Amino acid sequence: MQASMINIHKVYSDGTVALRGVSVEVGEREILGLLGENGAGKTTLMKILSGFIKPTRGRIYIDDVPARFGSPRDALKRGIAMVHQIFTLVPNLTALENIVLGYESGQSPASLLKPIDYEEHARRVEELCSKLGLRVPLNVPVEKLSLGLRQRVEILKALYKGARLLILDEPTTFLTPIEVDELLRFVESFRESGGSVVFITHKIKEALRVADRIVVLRRGLVAGNVLASEATPELLAELMVGREIRLDTTFEKLREVRGGSPVLKVKDLWVYGDLGAPAVRGVSFEVYPGEIFGIAGVEGNGQDELVEAITGLRRPASGSVEVNGTDIGGGSSLQFYRAGVSHIPGDRERFGVVLEFSVSENSIIGRQWERNFSDGLRIRWGSVRRYAEEIIRRFSVVVPSAAAPARALSGGNRQRLLVGRELTRSSKLIVAVHPTKGLDVASTIYVRELLVKARNEGRAVLLVSADLEEVLQLSDRIAVMYEGRFLATGRPDEFKLEEIGMLMGGVVPERLGVRGSTEG
Repeated sequence: MQASMINIHKVYSDGTVALRGVSVEVGEREILGLLGENGAGKTTLMKILSGFIKPTRGRIYIDDVPARFGSPRDALKRGIAMVHQIFTLVPNLTALENIVLGYESGQSPASLLKPIDYEEHARRVEELCSKLGLRVPLNVPVEKLSLGLRQRVEILKALYKGARLLILDEPTTFLTPIEVDELLRFVESFRESGGSVVFITHKIKEALRVADRIVVLRRGLVAGNVLASEATPELLAELMVGREIRLDTTFEKLREVRGGSPVLKVKDLWVYGDLGAPAVRGVSFEVYPGEIFGIAGVEGNGQDELVEAITGLRRPASGSVEVNGTDIGGGSSLQFYRAGVSHIPGDRERFGVVLEFSVSENSIIGRQWERNFSDGLRIRWGSVRRYAEEIIRRFSVVVPSAAAPARALSGGNRQRLLVGRELTRSSKLIVAVHPTKGLDVASTIYVRELLVKARNEGRAVLLVSADLEEVLQLSDRIAVMYEGRFLATGRPDEFKLEEIGMLMGGVVPERLGVRGSTEG
């Protein structure tokens, strides 16, 4: 199918201008890569095409026929569906039940009176899986599936309901290298079967690998529209940010950990998850001054619970967490903060940013008692505003003013605000979880440089990231985490890339079998 968006504008109720007259076309049997900085308008544009929000003005044509969408259901009736980064599945239902859920709403009124024939649905879904190469255990509750399999369920849910134009929003964020390859093969297979795909990604190499054509948005306008075969990483980066960007940034690694006492020492740590099962199983490791210790792994293998125990957000069941020689495991987040721990959380809306607070207020969360910002009784709002404006300037936060609510910021700009707040503290330990998630190429390089600078200044950095490239690029030592345990630890150059991919999937290569220890 073919879709055209002509002169699309979007102005939100608070005055934020997201799109300034964007015209984009998705061709039949085409994979369109969509690139752009945070706040450039990529997700807004695709939410309009998939019926989640309405444009302020502009026109949409599907196969040359005018279209108006009041909801995602309207868009799906025309064959368009969007798979978001945050999945919309019902955890305790099986994969098949999630795929079928809502299917009957598109059938005749008489069909609603009949019981759901799950055997027939299962047969048809299996045929779809076989055709597209998407294998999913249909009778397993989705809460027990990996994130990669949950994503497949979301895709199958859209395709089973008739989607012919599939919009994928940052679809490789939490996938292993093997799962990324499988996803890209599916995308190509879907195109060959007659479908069209919009592939939203901030990873330039990924766009060049999978897309037929690439559209770059910048500040709500189309900055470039090029064939992937004629594009280069440097050209796309320059189109995204409006200036030349060096993509060959490399960071010097430590050949061996510096001496001295560890800043962070975790010993035989056990932590339970929300469902009462062990999420962290006897993990031990140390992070030293002047070291970046990276944890690689697919999201959902205990990384969140480990970080929450290290930052005072979750009480461990047993084991110890020492910061500068003092065991504060089980203490509050305030105790960890006062002990010199900076925390860039993976879930910024839950743990990092208060959406109802202004940018100024968010810039000093956890620091409001400091003399720079308080006289002990009252907040020095002039100092707070100046500090917030400095973060806005240094970290290129796109926001109307420091007085604007954090809710008005795009996801990437909330991340810039959060990273700016935590990295400008003079902390001894930085716990950085997906620190560049949702950031554009220039901001990603800048944040990585800041983490390396912090390490070179003698600070300890614990880096947790689902972006394997990021872990390998920055870390002096790495651990691969699977189902609550460290399967292997060592320097990045001691592992082959395919070995790390296997470890992330729970398979310990024979050569590394001896290293499947929890000891750092």
